[in-house]
Amino acid sequence: MQTKKISWPRFLVETAVLVALFTLVQYGITTRMLDQYVQINLTSMCINIILAVSLNLINGFTGQLSLGHAGFMAVGAYTAVILTTKLDYPFLAGLVGSAMAAGLAGFVIGVPTLRLKGDYLAIATLALGEIIRVTLQNIDYINGPAGISGIPKLTTWAWLFGAVVLTIIVVVNLVNSSYGRAIISVREDEIAAELMGINTTKYKVLAFVIGASFAGIAGALYGHYFYIIKPETFNFMKSFDILVMVVLGGLGSTTGAVIAAIFVTILTAVLQPFPEIRMILYALILIIVMIYRPQGLMGNKELGRQTLGRIWGIRR
Repeated sequence: MQTKKISWPRFLVETAVLVALFTLVQYGITTRMLDQYVQINLTSMCINIILAVSLNLINGFTGQLSLGHAGFMAVGAYTAVILTTKLDYPFLAGLVGSAMAAGLAGFVIGVPTLRLKGDYLAIATLALGEIIRVTLQNIDYINGPAGISGIPKLTTWAWLFGAVVLTIIVVVNLVNSSYGRAIISVREDEIAAELMGINTTKYKVLAFVIGASFAGIAGALYGHYFYIIKPETFNFMKSFDILVMVVLGGLGSTTGAVIAAIFVTILTAVLQPFPEIRMILYALILIIVMIYRPQGLMGNKELGRQTLGRIWGIRR
């Protein structure tokens, strides 16, 4: 992995932009300039960004079609809620626990399934995501299908913003490292990568575990903002929604995943007044976008790649 000394002027400008963005939104929340409706959509937007960026690491950069991302979100949500509500741990411990539990689930699921390829892998991850959901429905300790309600609202703008920034920094720096080049080589030509001595299963599992861990954090943030979690919340349609964001933004583009997550969140909010035709309009808009931009909004390009790649002095 090549490193470069930190460009302090650039670093200070990027830090100033992040601080200004955080402060501006926090001021709007504190003074109630941003009402509850805006705050809910802002929270959904941040959670969607974390989910899209983490799944893009698996589907976009590694080239493995996973359809069970909502299952890891569920593992993280339930782990964090159990730690904070039933075991009285602080929220930070819940976030760490959710990442570890979801990462462990990703490892357990990834080792046997990532030896599969293409459609077989997609079917396997879809089935395992449903297994997680059905298993949660049959555990009395967490109230089965009824889920857990009355969860304290511990998710704040600071936690959301910090989680989004952390997710993007980790994924960008991972992709731009020697590990990232090995991960991308798996996507480009797995057989050639194996012939070059790259342990493809190792790097696929690595990407799977990291992506699952951040999905677990997203689940923890979700559970501690919306007061209630149920197994049905994390069904196949949730995984499909996350996949739509990744494909819409462009496979292999972190910037595209962020833009698509923002676009889909805003689109969903705009179409809420039309419940009868909301899904029809939603699908129609996505079809139009994919017809005229089949490679996604960003393709595999990054907006300001050099700036993103030099965060904390690390670049390709």
